[in-house]
Amino acid sequence: MASVKVAVRVRPLNRREKDLDAKFIILMEGKKTTITNLKIPEGISGDSARERTKTFTYDYSYYSVDSKDHNYASQEMVFNDLGSDVLRSAFEGYNACVFAYGQTGSGKSYTMMGNSDDVGLIPRICEGLFNRIAGKRRWDEASFRTEVSYLEIYNERVRDLLRRKTSKTYNLRVREHPKEGPYVEDLSKHLVQNYSDVEDLMEAGNLNRTTAATGMNDASSRSHAIFTINFTQAKFDAEMPCETVSKIHLVDLAGSERADATGATGVRLKEGGNINKSLVTLGNVISALADMSQDATSPHAKKKHLFVPYRDSVLTWLLKDSLGGNSKTIMIATISPADINYGETLSTLRYANRAKNIINKPTINEDANVKLIRELRAEIARLKALLAQGNQIALLDSPTALSMEEKLHQNEARVEELTKEWTNKWKETQNILKEQTLALRKEGIGVILDSELPHLIGIDDDLLSTGIILYHLKEGRTYVGREDAETEQDIVLHGLDLESEHCIFEHVDGIVNLIPLNGAQCSVNGMQIKEPAKLNQGTDTEHTTDIGGEGFAIFR
Repeated sequence: MASVKVAVRVRPLNRREKDLDAKFIILMEGKKTTITNLKIPEGISGDSARERTKTFTYDYSYYSVDSKDHNYASQEMVFNDLGSDVLRSAFEGYNACVFAYGQTGSGKSYTMMGNSDDVGLIPRICEGLFNRIAGKRRWDEASFRTEVSYLEIYNERVRDLLRRKTSKTYNLRVREHPKEGPYVEDLSKHLVQNYSDVEDLMEAGNLNRTTAATGMNDASSRSHAIFTINFTQAKFDAEMPCETVSKIHLVDLAGSERADATGATGVRLKEGGNINKSLVTLGNVISALADMSQDATSPHAKKKHLFVPYRDSVLTWLLKDSLGGNSKTIMIATISPADINYGETLSTLRYANRAKNIINKPTINEDANVKLIRELRAEIARLKALLAQGNQIALLDSPTALSMEEKLHQNEARVEELTKEWTNKWKETQNILKEQTLALRKEGIGVILDSELPHLIGIDDDLLSTGIILYHLKEGRTYVGREDAETEQDIVLHGLDLESEHCIFEHVDGIVNLIPLNGAQCSVNGMQIKEPAKLNQGTDTEHTTDIGGEGFAIFR
């Protein structure tokens, strides 16, 4: 069980507020945030005096108004407090979520994304993740795999911000997995090796995101954006396999807005309506979850059934696990300090105060096979203890003892087999990830291979075969033949007409030649060859080659 952490951040007065001669109404002291209603004059006693100022206490109150102030909360300070928690949770195997909430122009995008001079939480978390990975790899502590995806919710429709422009980008569907929860069908996932890869993808996604000028914000986000990191780590801990998969949701919400203040009409008005609808639903979800958590902690309170309206908007449906589910969640409420925004600011502070009461149920996301190995080992230890106890009382030859011993051997064999499978899987994965010339990208229901080197893709004649083999053609000579060849072959094949030493692929300065050996059966695009044949590579060129009955396609 873990409560949602809540932070509040106030920005300086912007140009519009200064032009309107707005007054500063926010005061922060430690974890406390106080808002003042200037419409109620000073010096009044009684209930009115209490109404004039309202004070809320949060996990963090960030005063980001004047950089010269000793209480100033910089981007780095916000990351050290909140981002470090996210990274710690990810490496421990928990899901994590950070989302910024507040009215339009209150500083959500600045807090989450930042700018080129002072980056925000999302870039800092991504950079911190790879810095920690590099540190652990240096000591060979574990193996890692990182995938990212980036989507926006625009007018209640999900768009993939990282999909190529030629692909369809609208109307991706949200589904719900019985165990893993809600997910977006056909959302592209991109395998990343370092922070530079993430930075490029983030920049491409931000360019595709929908923004527009309104009366309150020159670059207003017109959609909710969710940047997701799927982070897998594997290691041996006390000779026990350990594999965890963490999902990190980093959410930049569009701001709530009033049509009269923003001057929105036409398309902007429709966008604002959909933004407000999803944010109202988010508020309803927060309220329902807070009520449920309070009921759970009050032993004498009458239990009542509360409906949580997750499915009333796409945003809350996708964030279902992050709100009241399997995640360690942080909410950052961003507010304006101006008296002209008193109503919106007070509403944000109240929602943030309610969110503090939400109780999540984070659990370590362990691989199913690794969990089974651990349970089998515990069972093995228990059976050994029982057998030792039986031996002491001379019951070793009894049918019960014999069945226990048989079960013990079965469990030990199963553990050994599962551990070997798990180890081999990660060795193969790491060998692929170490190959810098190959990039894997999941798009829709397919996986795209981007390779800088010429390579062969195995095409099996067996209709029941689903395996695809990729062979890189290294610089120099790549030998192809059978397993029983006198010299070791780089590519070992099995075919009816395959010679023990069948052919050579010669790769020199980007030019590849196929050289048959001793009259071996080789063909290019259906034409049998006896002499060396040049294979042209290019973005629009590919050759189908046949080597002793084995089919391949070569391309760059």
